[in-house]
Amino acid sequence: MFSMVLFLSFYFLLLQSLFFSLYLHQVESYILNNHLHCSDLTRDLHFITKPLSYEEENYPLAFILTVHKELELLVRLLRAIYAPQNVYCIHVDAKAPSNYRKAVQRLVSCLPNAFLSSQSEIVTYAGFSRLQADVNCMKDLAKSKVGWRKVVNLCGQDFPVMSNLELVRYMQSKQWKDRNMTPGIKQPLTMRHRTQLQHKEIIGSHVAPKGKGLRKSPPPHSLQVYFGTAYYALTREFVDFVLESPVAQDLLEWSKDTFSPDEHYWVTLNHIKEAPGSHLDGGWAGDIRAIKWRDQEGSVHSGCKGRYVRDICIYGVDDLPWIINRNSMFANKFESSTFPEALDCLEHWHRDKVLRQATVPIHPSWLLPTERNSSSSRSFNSSTGA
Repeated sequence: MFSMVLFLSFYFLLLQSLFFSLYLHQVESYILNNHLHCSDLTRDLHFITKPLSYEEENYPLAFILTVHKELELLVRLLRAIYAPQNVYCIHVDAKAPSNYRKAVQRLVSCLPNAFLSSQSEIVTYAGFSRLQADVNCMKDLAKSKVGWRKVVNLCGQDFPVMSNLELVRYMQSKQWKDRNMTPGIKQPLTMRHRTQLQHKEIIGSHVAPKGKGLRKSPPPHSLQVYFGTAYYALTREFVDFVLESPVAQDLLEWSKDTFSPDEHYWVTLNHIKEAPGSHLDGGWAGDIRAIKWRDQEGSVHSGCKGRYVRDICIYGVDDLPWIINRNSMFANKFESSTFPEALDCLEHWHRDKVLRQATVPIHPSWLLPTERNSSSSRSFNSSTGA
């Protein structure tokens, strides 16, 4: 339970974050400043530029970020998950504004282990293009000289709850060592229309049924279709399987006219016995995302303190206790325009935790501005038991 002390900690933290938030809203013009050196950019945006522990350095991760708007959110997400031993593929939606793409390109040009996907899709909600965007990044990551061990995919409205060190330990735990994490179950009856009926992607708009209930052929290789989350943590060997196996390629082709194929593709492949790192009886195991679904109100959570969009909670500041207590890998969703204070507080809490876990000297630029002269984040941490 949040006490009055914690409420006051939040209040003071929000006041002290005001200048920082205004600064971040100008981030596009700052990044596009032609006279800016990369060393200045990484310093001023508070990127951590050295591995924080041998444990993390010895287990590099790969990240896929699929983004299309809100540069501020991308900067905050990327710097929260950034570590020089990891590698980052960023897929910028082909329909994103040109200045947005230029700013992202400029940002990643200053990060030697980050790059833009070599092929961009016009991503449609629930369309095949969303799945293809991930596959495009996987093709690029497969060529990377970084010896990454597992890949995690994110969207621009995610934010980490675990530190990089905690992610590394979680993925090497007894339950997940050498295993893929794709939470899901056999496709329920209520979801079968997604893959039994043909769908058409209206590029950049929506996905609609094709004709009047046109049925699809059965899945290739007599595969049992599963239903689950679009988010995952996959071994490098499994990614090679995705890119090279005829079974995986046939399923990808078959999925082109299905609804929201990223919610069946990864979890179905992970239930193939021959797939590297497969998890045949995983069910919903794998704490990848803290999400408040509207239909889980009263059972999984006590309600959204922000607002629901497409039945998913856009977090407000009063949702943070639930997020932190769940301690998932990441939380989704955040918006800078509606509830900026939620992300402000979570970002400072997260960075403070990351730096407290470090086994190397802390560079002053790694501290977020309010951490330099404030005890609010420490008070917040002690109140949450972090």
